[in-house]
Amino acid sequence: MNTSILSLVFKPNVNPSIASQTAWAIFRVVVGLMMIHNGLDKLGNIESFAEAYVAYIGLPFPIFFSYVAAFTELIGAPLVAIGLFTRPAALGLFSTMLVAMYHHILVAGFSIPYLELSAVYAACFLFFLINGAGLFSVDALILNLLDSQAFNEKAKQLMLLEKSYQVSPSKKEKQMR
Repeated sequence: MNTSILSLVFKPNVNPSIASQTAWAIFRVVVGLMMIHNGLDKLGNIESFAEAYVAYIGLPFPIFFSYVAAFTELIGAPLVAIGLFTRPAALGLFSTMLVAMYHHILVAGFSIPYLELSAVYAACFLFFLINGAGLFSVDALILNLLDSQAFNEKAKQLMLLEKSYQVSPSKKEKQMR
């Protein structure tokens, strides 16, 4: 398989700082886990959701698209949370949030209270679509296994939580003796 395709799907933008990568991972987990209940809510009464949301905005096959939205959230959100196939999952979730925003605009116009949650989720999933999952993710581990040249040494050490990159060169020389 072409390594550029692998990099496109799996490689995150990399800032090899433990603080930024930890915050990135926490952000990914929180947003992913918080989105799961939306899919469960849709499946709880799919006909009602289809009528009130999907049919209201004029999409054909409202039951089908309601299931698509529910399963995108039920499958995509945990994938984002663990950082596996993060970009494709984020694309699906971002698209779902754009449709939700469109619905809210049709119902209430540009009313911030109605748009707020779906807009925040859309921005979060756009972030993951563009930047990937970060170094503390399954995507990064897979890419590192498939393409040993994908990350620089500092990023690899951080991703694997190795402390050797934090040791100064003079200390490394003393350790080698």
